[in-house]
Amino acid sequence: MTPHDILRQYWGYSAFRPLQEDIINTVLAGQDTLVLMPTGGGKSLCFQVPTLVMEGVCIVVTPLIALMKDQVEQLKRRGIPAAAIYSGMHYREIDSTLDNCIYGNTKFLYVSPERLQTELVIERAKQMKICLIAVDEAHCISAWGYDFRPPYLKIAEFRAVLPKVAPVIALTASATPDVQADIVARLEMRSPGNRNGQPEPPPVFRQTFARPNLSYSALAESDKEVRLLKILGNVPGSAIVYVRSRRQTQQVAEFLYRNGISADFYHAGLATKQRDEKQEAWINDRIRVIVATNAFGMGIDKPNVRVVVHLDVPDTPEAYYQEAGRAGRDGQKAYAVLLHTDADLSTVEARTEQQYPAVELLKRTYQALANYTAVPTGGGQFASYDFDMHTFVTTFQLPPQGTHFALRQLEHEGFISLTESYYKPSRVLMSLNNRELYEFQLRNPHYEPFIKLLLRMYGGEIFTDFLTISETALARAFFIDQKEIVALLQQLHERSILIYEKQKDKPQLTFLTPRIDANQLPIDTRLLNERKQRAMTKVRAMVAYVQNPIQCRTRLLQAYFGENPGDACGICDNCLKQKSRPDPTEAVREQVFQYVTRADGPGVSPRQLADYFAQTNTETLAQAVQQMLAEEVLQYNAGGNLTARV
Repeated sequence: MTPHDILRQYWGYSAFRPLQEDIINTVLAGQDTLVLMPTGGGKSLCFQVPTLVMEGVCIVVTPLIALMKDQVEQLKRRGIPAAAIYSGMHYREIDSTLDNCIYGNTKFLYVSPERLQTELVIERAKQMKICLIAVDEAHCISAWGYDFRPPYLKIAEFRAVLPKVAPVIALTASATPDVQADIVARLEMRSPGNRNGQPEPPPVFRQTFARPNLSYSALAESDKEVRLLKILGNVPGSAIVYVRSRRQTQQVAEFLYRNGISADFYHAGLATKQRDEKQEAWINDRIRVIVATNAFGMGIDKPNVRVVVHLDVPDTPEAYYQEAGRAGRDGQKAYAVLLHTDADLSTVEARTEQQYPAVELLKRTYQALANYTAVPTGGGQFASYDFDMHTFVTTFQLPPQGTHFALRQLEHEGFISLTESYYKPSRVLMSLNNRELYEFQLRNPHYEPFIKLLLRMYGGEIFTDFLTISETALARAFFIDQKEIVALLQQLHERSILIYEKQKDKPQLTFLTPRIDANQLPIDTRLLNERKQRAMTKVRAMVAYVQNPIQCRTRLLQAYFGENPGDACGICDNCLKQKSRPDPTEAVREQVFQYVTRADGPGVSPRQLADYFAQTNTETLAQAVQQMLAEEVLQYNAGGNLTARV
């Protein structure tokens, strides 16, 4: 099948978007490729389509469990076999998933960068026919990026151990020139061509960072809620309102609801079922406005968002560009509005400073995590544990805010992963085969009715795959209390008859490396300080963007991301201000023309003109004369004086 056949069959589109076809053809030619496309630009198709053309498996490296799960589900709904490996999976399930990549028909395997360092994945990957490695959110590989993940640095090593070198496609929505260069270097990306004995850099495909349908505004506003009502009153349609704290999401949503606007709130601290219900209601337009923290939006496909409003200043232009970019993905007119006070601008800088706690607190927090989970030194890699922040800081007498940032830095350093509230339903996999299970029932007849019920309700698949079960449904069918069902499942689990994974709905802490002695924790203070300085540079760039009263917002963003700015957008707040101001040269032009045409003799010298218009702004006078000369309303005569052109 050709790329166009695949596009029609699986996605129902008749044509590719700009750049997509060129990128796909480059990948099919076996070349490493760097792709820079704004949010909603269609990056995923750039590696999904060529993979379906080629034989073999595409390894997709992505940092977020939620994102990989979402993409796997989307592919499966289209009839494309895909799988993911992530923290919290049982080893039997991981084993089966990898086998399907070797012997089955799996086309896409989504993994975190940490997984590529494990011996199991490396050894199995050597047996796979890997046709492509796709590195999503590729800015995470760069220390210059805004979401640095050290394990990304190991991707080149993983690629090197494969029997056949697979091409790499690196994709990101937002990367400055420094980050782009770092991505190419760290992934060891090359073009097949050589120049002077040196490999050439890979082809880079850039979609412009300009969004001609998106109007950006940054407005100083003391009463943000009143201004928000006005914005939502002026712009009909679906909206996202971003705030910084979970408490604010509920407060602002309730304020909107009281004022007659259909709104709900969303943050990562909600149970997964609640988050899913709220998200679905908003996507299907049963709720107009979702008020959320930045936990909302990644991987969500809703093209008809008409306005995104920020009530707090984001930490980086990259984060702002991605969040604001969720408006107007259908190409229709949309708005991105950032409301701020002077205090907000100083607060965002101070907050960035706080995000880099002392190394001593990092080590103390890491040791407390080891005690909290009872993980011994050298153990615990990829083991997941329920995590309650309040219990943690209370038990170990840690500073709440400092501990929050210490945990984030330990994540950045690649030692741990900490998900927010995360729902995982109960699952069961039978450990014995049919014959072994039959013999067990003969020896233990009191378990036989319950085992038969399991097989009747969930079928033979329970022997080969983890199946989601409902303890409530089992209790109803077996006419006993749900607690007794849980006790039966746990007994069978303890006797190794089946594997029972009980439902989880709490934040999950995962050790990404074998647990290290906290005193020996390998933290490079110099690199930590460098990262802090880079973060401060980014936050200052964000503040400068907000404070700029004149320049086109689109041009500011283009320049930040290393793109040569094009024409002014004409629709941002700064462009509209320029349009609404009367041209100061207009009245001066008329006065200059009258003065020159009335003058006797050989015209008016520049000195005479300056003296006559001494009360007029010098720059405005010069502009008026230059315009008139360019339009040939005035001209210089042989004596160097100004005369009116007849």
